[in-house]
Amino acid sequence: MKILFASLLNLIIAATAFTQPVLPAADRVESWLPALKGKRIGIFANHTSILRNGTHVVDTMRRQGIDIRAIFGPEHGFRGTADAGDKVGNYVDEGTGIPVISLYGAKRRPGADDLKDIDVMVFDIQDLGIRYYTYISSLEEYMEAAFIVGRPLMILDRPNPNGNYVDGPVLDRKFRSFIGMQPVPIVYGMTIGEYARMLVGESWLTPEAMKGYEAMKRSGRDPLTVIHCGNYTHQSVYTLPVKPSPNIPDMASVYWYSSTCFFEGTVLSEGRGTKTPFQVFGHPSLPSNLYSFTPVSMPGAKEPKLKDQRCYGWNLAGDPDAIRKKMDGRIHLSYLLEAYRLFPEKEKFFLIPKSGDTTASFFNKLAGNAELMAQVKAGKTEAEIRKSWEKGLSDFRKKRAKYLMYP
Repeated sequence: MKILFASLLNLIIAATAFTQPVLPAADRVESWLPALKGKRIGIFANHTSILRNGTHVVDTMRRQGIDIRAIFGPEHGFRGTADAGDKVGNYVDEGTGIPVISLYGAKRRPGADDLKDIDVMVFDIQDLGIRYYTYISSLEEYMEAAFIVGRPLMILDRPNPNGNYVDGPVLDRKFRSFIGMQPVPIVYGMTIGEYARMLVGESWLTPEAMKGYEAMKRSGRDPLTVIHCGNYTHQSVYTLPVKPSPNIPDMASVYWYSSTCFFEGTVLSEGRGTKTPFQVFGHPSLPSNLYSFTPVSMPGAKEPKLKDQRCYGWNLAGDPDAIRKKMDGRIHLSYLLEAYRLFPEKEKFFLIPKSGDTTASFFNKLAGNAELMAQVKAGKTEAEIRKSWEKGLSDFRKKRAKYLMYP
């Protein structure tokens, strides 16, 4: 009877959600304001941390009288303008006068000194739901910093634009890096808040962080609060109001990113330095009868791969709704396999470190294993590769189910 009731309740929630606009948690001011009133706040935020009316969450909090002592900035910086991988320093934000502490420069987590005047830590950043998009790694570091020094963390959840499916190889921890820290598939189908619950529930944080988390619970404090999105389900079609990073300019890139980011680990251009990154990709050595493009220096991609060289390859740009339907809830490997098949110097296709250590190759870090590269080299079909993912995905889905907050 309980299972039947829960199923009916989920159906009612889902039906309501489909008729109402999806609201990021930041928009649900009444849900987070009472807990932050009178507290000194540190917030991890960037240019995506906005409400539906376009107001930044930092400005909204300040208007509500919230005392923000520090802003923590991720990859691309607080204003979201830095190139991918660019190290960003600390500074004072001109618009607010609040110190901005970079967590993508000299360090990736706040130190004890950064938190000594902060009572509550807040996290509000738009994620893509793709393992190698680094914000879930930033989240993990931020959570550990909070729990180690005994600070409660509030996450203002945001919809996952790729939250409708789970796919890809599950990461082998031997290939752990900042573009993949935990044993989850490339597309994990969870919001940032759900993912945070998994990090705690599976004890994936460091022992020191878990010890701090448990100590706060024993003292009667709530270490982790996730403010829910409004009217969201995992089938919601959510269009991001701003581009999440310089090289994810629109929803077409958001949808293709899980499939085409693999080209970052090869000699091919992944489209940086064009108006449609991760939608076009190619190389000068591929057949000249394919789609042609030339990467150039531009804001967000000052030195793109194969800059100023004519490349031949594919153009997947198009209507985002049509692309989402074409994705059909899965990663597409056909372009990677075809690019390798057509590439004349196959031994040079994948970028390998000078040391020759393939464990450190960027492609294997993206894949989360060495198996995918070997499968591509061996000429395995997409169906054969996908078959090898099935056990890991099945196990992950069971684990994931424990932490979902939305129908």
